[in-house]
Amino acid sequence: MNADLLRYSCQINLPGFEEAAQRKLQNAKVLVIGAGGLGCPAAQYLAATGVGTLAIADDDAISIGNLHRQILYTPNEVGQKKVLVAVEKLQQQNPQIKILAISSRINSDNALDILKDFDVILDGTDNFETRYLVNDACVLLGKPLVYGAIYQYEGQVAVWNLANADGTRTPHYRDVFSDVDAAQIPNCAEGGVIPTLAGIIGCMQANEVIKYITGTGEILAGKILMFDAQNMQSRIVKIGSVSKTKVTAIAKTQTVPLVSVNEFKALMNDNNIELVDVRMDEERLRFNIGGKHIPIALLEERFHEIDATKKVLFYCASGKRSAEAVKKMMKYNSNADAYSLDGGMKAWQESEYVK
Repeated sequence: MNADLLRYSCQINLPGFEEAAQRKLQNAKVLVIGAGGLGCPAAQYLAATGVGTLAIADDDAISIGNLHRQILYTPNEVGQKKVLVAVEKLQQQNPQIKILAISSRINSDNALDILKDFDVILDGTDNFETRYLVNDACVLLGKPLVYGAIYQYEGQVAVWNLANADGTRTPHYRDVFSDVDAAQIPNCAEGGVIPTLAGIIGCMQANEVIKYITGTGEILAGKILMFDAQNMQSRIVKIGSVSKTKVTAIAKTQTVPLVSVNEFKALMNDNNIELVDVRMDEERLRFNIGGKHIPIALLEERFHEIDATKKVLFYCASGKRSAEAVKKMMKYNSNADAYSLDGGMKAWQESEYVK
């Protein structure tokens, strides 16, 4: 066995795997989008397995609230760019492979250019806008997409957009989730997640990537694996073998103006600021920083209560719902000067911790 294959000897010895499959891994190019709860374990195992070119895309910074599930990071790295820390550590783990950092946010302007050079994409994102964007780019480019999602104690894994023998494609994200109101569905920061679930689902995603590249096993195409961490039960739901939803273009990404915690604190006593909390009643009661309280579900019918002649600052638990509030506000009043608190109350409380 060649010296460069010695570290992979255990997987090469697998029945049906052998050196040919390892060579396929070495020649493969994989993009992991998101260096968070799913991306960390997925990228670690893909690097360890010997994927020749591994790229990680993420524009976020490490925070205290990430550490329970984002296992590549330590408290000393809080505030640093996730992707830069992740790439440095993974390169140390496996110096034989090429690891690339993409620190810009994937949007409608750059998605096609970024994704086009990779053989398979792994989606480790935690927001619906990016999931739809990445899905649509993969469909237009003809790229397979390995999907994963986690919430509280439950996770999902699927492989979208594989080529069928007759030239058709297997179902993709929009075939199953055609229309989601992102503002109504909490993410991990808002609804919580058991940390081990991130590791389980992230590893399952990495497993699907390995199977796809090497041509081993049965891929989760045309079906979704549902996993419950509380009872350790899983089931596979079949969704058909052919996509019935056409994608003809990528929807334009809407950029939401953000205000950092420090900027937010400096503006709080400004009389020309309209502060609006878009969280639920119970969240408001637990902790708030003042302002009007209009839950996101009621925002559209209560826009008249907001003084749009002022700079409007929305806040929520993580910044997700407040970003949606800004979009809704701009749609209602295109002249509104609206902003979202970047990172929400999570970032606010962590800023107090850092002091």
